[in-house]
Amino acid sequence: MSEQNSTSTRPTALVVSAHSADFVWRAGGAIALHARKGYDVTIVCLSYGERGESAKLWKKDGCTMEHVKSERRKEAEAAASALGAADIQFFDIGDYPLGITEDAKFRLVDVMRKVQPKFILSHSLEDPYNTDHPAATRMTIECRMIAQAWGHNPGEKILGAPQVYLFEPHQTEQCGWKPDVLLDISEVWDRKYAAIQCMQGQEHLWEYYTRVGKQRGVQAKRNSGGQAGGKNVEYGEGYQSIFPRMISEL
Repeated sequence: MSEQNSTSTRPTALVVSAHSADFVWRAGGAIALHARKGYDVTIVCLSYGERGESAKLWKKDGCTMEHVKSERRKEAEAAASALGAADIQFFDIGDYPLGITEDAKFRLVDVMRKVQPKFILSHSLEDPYNTDHPAATRMTIECRMIAQAWGHNPGEKILGAPQVYLFEPHQTEQCGWKPDVLLDISEVWDRKYAAIQCMQGQEHLWEYYTRVGKQRGVQAKRNSGGQAGGKNVEYGEGYQSIFPRMISEL
């Protein structure tokens, strides 16, 4: 995909994914929905998940690191296209653990300043099963801070104060994640599931995240008014916001 046009007047959003499949399972609906609403959504994959999340590929005889990365990239690019994302970038900093360096941070700062997102999506702040996930979010929040600093590369347009939403981890009860935002993705579920099917290396997760989508849909329906005339939500995604949101009325 080509890089987003910096002169575009369309609203923008940024997704920071530790591995090249995370954005599909956890934020695919948000990406597709906002793309349909006219947003340019940029996805940053910090790694391909080549060491820790590509077991199906490694089980094949003669597999190499180059082949795994290539296959993971193809899958992620196809998924991003299915979701209607404007751009997907691969930092290739390595996984298990993420190879976060100062250069990688400044690269993400540059993306934030260029994209100027209205909101940012990333992982939960805790995950004892996969420490790459919270590491990606800590990096994201730190880079948001740096991108707001007038003294970092003076003369560049600084970042404002975009909300950071944490998408759902694989095992919520172990990750201290508590959603305070429920997003109706029913109208774009077909696009999310098409993206899910692009992730051939992790086919075992397809139906799991279908169930998650349905469960969040039930929860969203109940919180929209439930049986008292609420919206009929079939599929949903949950998010936890980091920063207070300014409102004019309740």
